[in-house]
Amino acid sequence: MNATLTDAKLSTTVDSVGCGNFVYTPNAQWSRLPDGWDLGEVTAVATDSRDRAFVFSRSAHPVQVFAPDGTLLSSWGEGLFARPPGITIGPDDSVYCTDDLDHTVRKFTPEGELLLVLGTSGAASDTGAFSVDYRNIRRAGLPFNFPTNVAISPAGDIYVTDGYGNARIHKFSAAGKLLFSWGAPGDQPGEFHVPHGIAIDRRGLVYVADRENSRIQVFSAAGDFIDQWKNIARPCQIFIDRNEHLFVAELGYRAGMFPGNEPPSPNPTGGRVSVYTLAGKLLAQWGGGDHPCKPGDFFAPHDICVDSHGDIYVSEVTHTAGILRGAIGPDSHTLQKFTRR
Repeated sequence: MNATLTDAKLSTTVDSVGCGNFVYTPNAQWSRLPDGWDLGEVTAVATDSRDRAFVFSRSAHPVQVFAPDGTLLSSWGEGLFARPPGITIGPDDSVYCTDDLDHTVRKFTPEGELLLVLGTSGAASDTGAFSVDYRNIRRAGLPFNFPTNVAISPAGDIYVTDGYGNARIHKFSAAGKLLFSWGAPGDQPGEFHVPHGIAIDRRGLVYVADRENSRIQVFSAAGDFIDQWKNIARPCQIFIDRNEHLFVAELGYRAGMFPGNEPPSPNPTGGRVSVYTLAGKLLAQWGGGDHPCKPGDFFAPHDICVDSHGDIYVSEVTHTAGILRGAIGPDSHTLQKFTRR
């Protein structure tokens, strides 16, 4: 199924973004930190049952926990992670952190107590890949080779996208036993070029952000291919809210492109956020990267989540994808909150 914009209009202004039932006030200065602290580069963000925001960053304080008003409540994980890419909070408020350079997924209490480790620290599976460049993958492999994100099913099973150095989805039991895996390198249904994000709906259907194929693939809980949505600009992460709207953080075609990969048009879209029904109907969309350092626009959206009030958090890998490459300046945001109006 090709997703198309119906009854929606792309819009980006400083005071409001979105359209229809999805209009928000952006805030790129939401978090309040002590003197001497910074967010570094925020790769991921997730909210718990109390609407606390767990911000996962490449900084001296990898997990920073904020109240909804941006007040810093606590931090943990100092010195623990090699490189954070993704964070997920389960129904019981357990916190799952992926560490791509360490090839592990760790489960914690909200206070940072380690409960479970998936994978072997520092040991990559044999896929032929030796870096986060997916073009080096020669074959599908076991968990993990640069894993990216986690989703928890209604039954409590753990699904992991594996990711940069592999082309598979792995399903684990709640206790951490590997149940099965699916996927292979490629662009056909059921194949992946960087399965980067993942979400599961109430029926147990699995939605995978197949980033470098610029599509979302939909599978059964057993990994059977059901559908795919195209016209999506390199999706990094997916979030399904309590009303079963699906939110997508799209990296776009102006950030982090691998050499030799050509964008689809002479003026390709930059980073943006899109909202869909679970049938693939596009309801709202904003961003596009024309003003990537302004509130409400994006350069490199990497993660997205929605709290119980319908407010949205979007993190961006602006340092890795933009500042280091000279594409944007150091004033660009790496975390924005969008308050629903």
